[in-house]
Amino acid sequence: MKARASPSIIRRSFILPVLLMLAFILPFMFLRVAYLVLESSTLCSSPLDCMRLRLFGGSDSSLLRKELERALEEVNNNNEVGERIEDVSSVSFTDLVKDMVLNRQDIKAFAFKTKTMIMKMERKVQSSRWRESIYWHLASHGVPKNLHCLHLKLAEEYAVNASARSSLPSPEYMSRLTDSSFDHVVLLTDNVLAASVVISSTVKNSGNPGKLVFHVVTDKKTYSPMHSWFAMNIVASAVVEVKGLHQYDWSHEVNIGVKEMLEIHRLIWSHKYKYMKGEDFEFLVDHERDLEFLSPRFISLLNHLRIYIPELFPDLNKIVFLDDDVVVQRDLSSLWHLDLNGKIVGAVVDSFCGDGCCPGRKYKDYFNFSDPVISADFRPDRCGWLYGMNVFDLEAWRKTNITRTYHRWLKFNLDSGLELWNPGTLPPALIAFDGLVHDIDPSWHVAGLGYRYPQVSLQTLKAAAVIHFSGPAKPWLEIGIPELRSLWTRHVNFSNKFFTKCRIEE
Repeated sequence: MKARASPSIIRRSFILPVLLMLAFILPFMFLRVAYLVLESSTLCSSPLDCMRLRLFGGSDSSLLRKELERALEEVNNNNEVGERIEDVSSVSFTDLVKDMVLNRQDIKAFAFKTKTMIMKMERKVQSSRWRESIYWHLASHGVPKNLHCLHLKLAEEYAVNASARSSLPSPEYMSRLTDSSFDHVVLLTDNVLAASVVISSTVKNSGNPGKLVFHVVTDKKTYSPMHSWFAMNIVASAVVEVKGLHQYDWSHEVNIGVKEMLEIHRLIWSHKYKYMKGEDFEFLVDHERDLEFLSPRFISLLNHLRIYIPELFPDLNKIVFLDDDVVVQRDLSSLWHLDLNGKIVGAVVDSFCGDGCCPGRKYKDYFNFSDPVISADFRPDRCGWLYGMNVFDLEAWRKTNITRTYHRWLKFNLDSGLELWNPGTLPPALIAFDGLVHDIDPSWHVAGLGYRYPQVSLQTLKAAAVIHFSGPAKPWLEIGIPELRSLWTRHVNFSNKFFTKCRIEE
């Protein structure tokens, strides 16, 4: 007779596997439901909707991605975000996460706050870049202590040392100053160190330095240190003349013209300054280059006086003009024999970088083409020729009305509210010399080395006859680009006693 199993044993044998199964399943179900409930606040309109979607179908990752994309797209097209940017207090991702968890905000709120945080950070970065740009440009405006020291020491030497006041040039070479058979170079500068580099680099690379005659024109305050330097540091073979503006005996007409010219240029500069001061363009990167126009050199008499070179040197026929921020790397003698084809000035117009690429700037960077007179006479994409290394036929210049045209346009700009062009020497010169410029090979003059990001290859620099540190970062300043500055410093004799006293170092 078989024994029958007890009902209690049967129940225990059935319940035990069920309990074991539930022991494994319930923790996973709890975690799953907890996840769905927590996620519901961000993904779905209600926890039940999310539980329904998860329990009865749908991919977690695909749904999360779609909801996130929808929220980001909606916030991206919402213009209110920019208006409420200052209301966001979260300054880090950790703060954002804490805020979202504590306040149980949905995914749209997350997207909104993420966008405002990013916009806020972008503005801070832009503001920092703008301030850095301002400081960089301000650094280019001042005179370094060591250069100021050099001028003071040389002025003192001029006062106490007879050799520092010796005749420049020596009497036996005076006749060369007006002899057209020699190669005449003109510099208008108030920087002794810069002038010394221009002259030493030109002589060093000349095939016949004995034919070179340098005419250094400076202002009254710089005359004694400039004279002192070249009197005590004789340039081998070449002749150097130093002359101050106070030593010129100009006619009353020229004096009036120079004063009027300088005053209008100052008004143009002041007008630009007032505009920049009143304009809120902190976050507009395009205005960074406008900072350059605030430099004092834009109202320097020596800079603007180049339009009066024929009056400065009435006995000369052809000269090569060099800015004081250039370095000569090749023999320039062929420039004095260059056929200008009836033009007045030889200058680089085309660029080494190819068609459509200007060596300097385009007319639209100088002129206001919203003015009908400017837009009628010129093209905005036309390349401006380079000032800083030029050949001038002074004899032909005197037969034209270039200087009068220059003054006429200055007055027209004044009468037009000073809106026709940006401050500088080149804009009115582009108009006055229009049609009278002979394009010379681009390798004669490579400019733009004084900007923060010069677009010039090393091969182009090596091939250039003259390299020009046009722009704020002059090589004698600390903001000068180190890789390019060495091209300038190799022409500085740092062992000179005056450089040592004033701590002018490489």
